[in-house]
Parts: sequence; structure tokens; C-alpha cells
Amino acid sequence: MAIATASAVPTSVLKPKNSITVIDNRTGKSIDIEITNNSIPATAFSQLKAPYADGERPENDTQYGLRILDPSFINTAMIQSEITYIDGNKGFLMHRGYPIDQLAEKSSYLETAYLLIYGELPSKSQLDLWSWEIMHHTFVADDLQQMIRQMRYDSHPMSVFISAFSAMSAFAPEANPALQGSDLYITNKPLMNKQIVRILGKATTVAAMAYRIRINRPFTPPRSDLSYTENLLYMMDHMAEPNSYRPDPRLAKALDILFVLHADHEMNCSTSTMVHVGSSLVDPYSCVAAASAALYGPLHGGANEAVIRMLAKIGSVENVPDFLERVKQKKELLFGFGHRVYRETDPRSKVIREVAEMVFEVCGREPLIEVAIALKDAALKDEYFTSRKLFPNVDYWSGLIYKAMGFPLDFFPVLFVVPRLAGYLAHWKQQLDSGKNKISRPRQVYVGKGRRDYIPVEAREERPITDKNGLNAIPHYISKRRLTKI
Repeated sequence: MAIATASAVPTSVLKPKNSITVIDNRTGKSIDIEITNNSIPATAFSQLKAPYADGERPENDTQYGLRILDPSFINTAMIQSEITYIDGNKGFLMHRGYPIDQLAEKSSYLETAYLLIYGELPSKSQLDLWSWEIMHHTFVADDLQQMIRQMRYDSHPMSVFISAFSAMSAFAPEANPALQGSDLYITNKPLMNKQIVRILGKATTVAAMAYRIRINRPFTPPRSDLSYTENLLYMMDHMAEPNSYRPDPRLAKALDILFVLHADHEMNCSTSTMVHVGSSLVDPYSCVAAASAALYGPLHGGANEAVIRMLAKIGSVENVPDFLERVKQKKELLFGFGHRVYRETDPRSKVIREVAEMVFEVCGREPLIEVAIALKDAALKDEYFTSRKLFPNVDYWSGLIYKAMGFPLDFFPVLFVVPRLAGYLAHWKQQLDSGKNKISRPRQVYVGKGRRDYIPVEAREERPITDKNGLNAIPHYISKRRLTKI
């Protein structure tokens, strides 16, 4: 545990090597903060208290200690984790110590999920039991199926997926801490493991249901004799063929590799949402719904869809140079390049490029691949993009694969969230098992109005209905109808 001690000793005095000294120039006070795992506790800065300066806002709360402001968590760690490590400067990713390229080549999604959640690769008997349990928890309650069937045919598949998981907690009251006690998942690990299996098992079924609603077809029951990704493809595609129908094993394998690549990616937006919501000790189904909603956003799970739309807009290899020039002129957006974490090539994109060729052998070469290759090659030869560390990421190629396999664009985020459930559950379990869980409660820096007294409406100054942004929300809806008395 990192500690901080306060003193008025001059900084010239020898300090512990593995620490930093912070001097508050307002008061002259200094604190020594121990560095642990190249991090310091933000709470140490609460010791730096100062009286109010002349004219300073009391809302700054200077007497309560200094706060650390880090919008969008650019350099703030919210947890200590043993699950995933990313070296963005070297383009390196590993899970529990295993490099992602080895897992993609030699492992399977369910094996990788076990590794993420429980910390070690399973033995043969453990993997057999783990796979059997998940594939025998794929059925969805009839009442929940009926609820899902009520969704409109043009509903976004992610809306269906999120709604289903949000409702799922109502079908497992024994797994709800609000009913069974707040320490349910802290004291009852077998029940925790059961929900993990349930969530992973039912995820593909709910995903397939969302797809079948989209194409106006009846639901296809899951099959426990197929692999995880085979079963998903079967439930999505099976029509009037005999029950012996099986999806092409090459496509199932390609999808399995993609699932391994998407299984976890450290503290991204949706995973941090899972941890944040889970800190309240709510049930894991509600946590998954919240995390999935975060992934639903176009800045997160919708990136590969944006890549396809961009490539289609470019249209042909000949148009690539002009498009890149327009990007430089800020007239176009370049999707699929660069990453919040990586400053070199996304290591997953190297693997996924090989998967693309595997899929093209079955489904035919995706026409947009030539545009994608030309765009990638041109960008990597252009100092404008390389100097900004804009290299292809995993979303650049995954969308092409999904399109070649026949998935509609709006289904892409579902193919992202299903495998990411393994990472969500791994971080959720880690947090509760740590024994250090506290409800997440970020602070804020208040910059609003100071204290003022209420003024009755009759005494207020008249102001235009439209505000400085041109908004005219509530009056707009009531101005065209007459309010009548009831």
C-alpha cells in the first residue's frame, strides 16, 4: 500500500528513492508519496490543504485538500489488475502473461475465457467440464423469449441484446443481491461461478435472437453438441435444413479467433463501466447490460461499422490518394487507424489480417479489401499519419471479415460484445474477490454558480425563450397545442 507523509523538511534532505516529493507553493508544505508499481495514490494529495486566497471561490474546497482532475481518465488507474497488460508503445498485448498472438493461434475462445476469469489455462478435464457447462446453459426462459419477440423488426440488435440482459436478472431472483443480501457474491462463490456460466452460455442465444428478429425469422433453439461459435452461427443461419446441418468449420474457426482477439482489452470504456457498476454490488446481469450499453456507442463498439462505411465511400483504389488528402484537410474522418492506447500497430490487427484470407477462401474475396489494402499502404507511407502514430487497429480488418461472412452492419457491435463478456466477467470477479471493493464515486471540480438565493417567478427578469445555443426544447412542444383543463 502506497503511503504519503507530510513534513516541513527542506527538499534537500535525502528522501526515499522510490518516492516523489510534492511541494505546495501556496503553503510551503511538502509531502513524500511512496511509488508502488509505478503509481501513486491520488488520495495522498488530500493532505495538501490551504486557506482560501483573497477573492477565491469557497466552492474550490481548498481547506479539504487538493483534487486530481483527469478528464476521461487519460492517466488515472482505477484498479490494480492481474488480467490484461498492454504496452501501447511496442504494440504488445497479453492476457495473464500469455501473448495475444499465441492465444489466437493455439487457444480457443472458451479456453481463453477460462484463463481470463480464473487466472490459469485449464487442464483437459477442467476445459471439458467448463465447455460442457457453458453449452448446457444456452437456453433462454420462455417468458424472456416472448419479451424479446416483442421487439420491432427494425430494432438495433444491440438494443435487443442490452434489453434482454437487463431483464435477465428478473429471471434469476436467487442471483440478485437486492433480494438475497449485498454480500451474496462475496460469500457465495459457487453461485458466482454459476452466473458466469449462465451469462457466457446465454449470450450467443440472445445474440442469435437479435439477429433473427432483424431478418423476421423464428428463433432457432441452441445445440449443445456444437462448439461455441458453431452454435452461434447455427442459431443465426439454420432455416429448413435437416438437424444435421452444421456451419462451415472454417467460418466457425475464424469467428472463434476473432472472439479470442476481442475477449478483453484492459480498462476500456465498457469494461470500466462493468467495474464501476459492479462496485455497487448489483447483480452481474445488470452490470453486463450497463457495460454493453457503453460498448454500443459509436466511439467504442461501432468503429468497425464506420470503417466499412468509409471504405464504401472511397469506392475504389484510385480514390484513395484524394481521400487521404481530404483527411489531412480535416474534410474527412479516417476510421480504423490509431488507438487510445497503441502508439504502434495494434497486435490484434496482425492476426486478424490472416483470418480475413481464411474467410475469403470460403465466402469469396470481399471487394472492399483492395481499397482497404491500398488505403493502409498509402497511409503507412505518409509521414502525416505515421508521425501521428495512426496505424491500422483491430477494427480496420474485423469489419471486412464480418461483411464477407454476410453479417449486417448493425450486427457488428453484437459480435464485439459477445466475446468481450469474458473480460467483463473476469474484471467483475477480480474486483469482488479482492476484498477491497468500494463503491466507485469519482469526485468533481465544481465550476458552476456560487451560492445564491431563490427568486419568485414573478420577480425574475424576462429572458428570451431560446438560449445561447439556439435550443427551444420544452416551449417548442407546447407552443403548437392548446392546454385544456381536465
